[in-house]
Amino acid sequence: MNVYSEDVVSEKVKSIGYITLNRPKALNALSLPMVRELTHVLRSYEADADVLAVVIRGSNKEGPFGAFCAGGDIRYFHQAALTGDASLEDFFTEEYNLNHIIHTYRKPYIAFMDGIVMGGGMGLSQGIALRVVTERTQMAMPETQIGLFPDVGGGYFLSRCPGNTGEYLALTGQLLRGGESVSVGLADVYVDSKSLHSIWDGLQTKSWKHGDEVVAWVKEQANASTPSSAPSKPTWWDTRIDSVFRLPTVHDIVDALGQLVLKEPEGWAADTLKALRQRSPLLLAVSLEQIRRGRTMGLSDELRMERDMVRHCFHLEHLSRRGAQTDTAEGIRALVIDKDRQPKWQPASIEEITSEMVKPFFRSPWPTALHPLRHLVDTF
Repeated sequence: MNVYSEDVVSEKVKSIGYITLNRPKALNALSLPMVRELTHVLRSYEADADVLAVVIRGSNKEGPFGAFCAGGDIRYFHQAALTGDASLEDFFTEEYNLNHIIHTYRKPYIAFMDGIVMGGGMGLSQGIALRVVTERTQMAMPETQIGLFPDVGGGYFLSRCPGNTGEYLALTGQLLRGGESVSVGLADVYVDSKSLHSIWDGLQTKSWKHGDEVVAWVKEQANASTPSSAPSKPTWWDTRIDSVFRLPTVHDIVDALGQLVLKEPEGWAADTLKALRQRSPLLLAVSLEQIRRGRTMGLSDELRMERDMVRHCFHLEHLSRRGAQTDTAEGIRALVIDKDRQPKWQPASIEEITSEMVKPFFRSPWPTALHPLRHLVDTF
């Protein structure tokens, strides 16, 4: 099977299925057609007995690698929210279904996470056989910055980071470099980006007997090319992350950070407090609750919960806000539409958030039998 579409290029060579995200002008941000093409290709490879493993990469304006995926196409989200475009519902249903396919894939799936890996890019690269990062990797779940929550399974995979690191990453959107992502369990191997082309091309020169052999070979190549100076401990790490981010509410977290800032005006606490104050207060509280719930949930249930949550993000019925009036539309407007970086959050402060504002995000708008992701089942 050789499939060449405009934004997703797939090709089977010998016993490996290759996928390249090819929308470099948008940093390979996912559109609905891309989600559908990826779903089709992955299902086709899974059903093809000749395909032993699947590898995926992104491309930049100069060619392969250099960018993986910047997430979902948030400009489309904004336009759809303002116009009431029903395809937005399809996008999230089908994207979360794709995330489930990847987590439960029956063949080894290897992601080369070079360059930007954010939001939807994480959904294409978590829960798989091998996650490969480089010194150019810039990984994050920055959704609270646009009035959203860490979706695409974020409540599942972030909550399984060590200690309360998941809460920290979900709320702050902290950027992770390649080696840092390995240290918190969001990647497996670190490789020098100069070796990516030879590894990718080398896969085509081998005769493989089974998929696990492909994974082992890529690991060997990565280990052989990893510089001795490869970073491991996150530069942003602070021993107080767990004690602060295990606190019950966002209000408690910012209070604790404020007390630390009084003693130490500069440094981790001040930087973290500043980051939180810039994000949607409502979605900070929602995201914290999501991580806490996700920690004890299976993947399928967590994705169903996220589908409920994202519906509420664009239809805040309990707060009588829809479309442009939601924090999600406002956050996207401020960041990428008008680019004034001055979102007018509602409520405007963390101190105004109540549990009654948060609870409705976790009530499904659909009966169980009609839920758009009712068919998902954990198979691992």
